[in-house]
Amino acid sequence: MTDRSTILREMGLTPIWSLRDATTHRTEAPTEQRQAAPASVTESVALIEPATQPDAIREATISAMSWEALIVSIAQCTACELSKTRNKTVPGVGDRAPTWMVVGEAPGENEDKQGEPFVGKAGQLLDAMLAAVGKKRAQGLFITNVIKCRPPGNRNPEPDEITACAPYLKRQIALASPQILLAAGKFAAQTLLNRDDTVGAMRASGGHFVGIPVVVTYHPSYLLRSPLEKGKAWDDLLKAKALVA
Repeated sequence: MTDRSTILREMGLTPIWSLRDATTHRTEAPTEQRQAAPASVTESVALIEPATQPDAIREATISAMSWEALIVSIAQCTACELSKTRNKTVPGVGDRAPTWMVVGEAPGENEDKQGEPFVGKAGQLLDAMLAAVGKKRAQGLFITNVIKCRPPGNRNPEPDEITACAPYLKRQIALASPQILLAAGKFAAQTLLNRDDTVGAMRASGGHFVGIPVVVTYHPSYLLRSPLEKGKAWDDLLKAKALVA
């Protein structure tokens, strides 16, 4: 299992890179995807698709992608075992030049079917919470997850899966350039803050990712199970709103 230091190196949070060859192999995208992609996008994706590229080269390739190339690359990605069990990839949705960016943990069953993050009951709760502070998906808000494919059985994401998707998340943040990052859940917060703490501890202190303030809150699915914690999540949203203001 990949340790956390490797995950953080691959997100560019330390100056040390560990080059290694991946063992997965390229799979062809569906015909309709290959035909729909503009030539410039296809050329960009072709640079990354061979999974035998060293991780540092893969990271560098993704870091130069446009939004369009990024979405196509995510759809064709075979960098981890989740590519074998997913139905649809879930790159994210919303305003591509947002003030807020919400980062969740991983797609669930509904997200895997629809290709959009937070579309089940947890998504309905998230939308209601964000609406209460004047935020909508298509207006000043972008929503994504740490990993872009559903883990089987909605289990927690594994370190190697977070590692494989880390360059995509980092590029999304660079392209979106939000004023605030709202980390929903433990894995989102730990990934963005380079910490191995509880959600409660990270809520209290917050932090930054590449200079962008990170506000940590509970994942909406947790709030559905623990409704008494909704007041704390509301405080987190008010904190995020105040930081942007």
